[in-house]
Amino acid sequence: MPSEKPRAEIVATDSPWKRAGRIVIDAPITVVFALIADPRQHAEFDGSGTVQRQLKGPERLFKGAKFGMAMRVKFPYTITNTVEEFDEPRVIAWRHLGRHRWRYELEDLGDAGTSVTETFDGSTALFPPALTIINAYDNNQTAILKSLVRLKLLAEGSSDTR
Repeated sequence: MPSEKPRAEIVATDSPWKRAGRIVIDAPITVVFALIADPRQHAEFDGSGTVQRQLKGPERLFKGAKFGMAMRVKFPYTITNTVEEFDEPRVIAWRHLGRHRWRYELEDLGDAGTSVTETFDGSTALFPPALTIINAYDNNQTAILKSLVRLKLLAEGSSDTR
């Protein structure tokens, strides 16, 4: 019987300006955190299709680190992110000029692997309602679920991250 494609679940948030998802990854927390903390890997697990590659910054993130990414949404552009939270191996979060954030929370499940929750937080944006105009909340909810599946496949050693 063929195995089912992994799926992430939507996580309810306490704010209309936040979207989140969760998945369990059959890999140690240190392996999963290392992938997220390496900006060179972000294009590999990005489910939005917008992250192209790292342009500048460290190979491994840390609190206060700045890293530039090549992006594409209809046209190419670059963005610089700043790491605001870094509690290895449990939490990492970054933001860019618009001040909205992407946050990953990891929970060690022992032999059961690692639970990963990704949150897009528009509540920290300069003007959260403006993100509604560009459909950022719905688009990011979909992208989060895809990103988590891609992260799972990457962390578990699969080459099929499409």
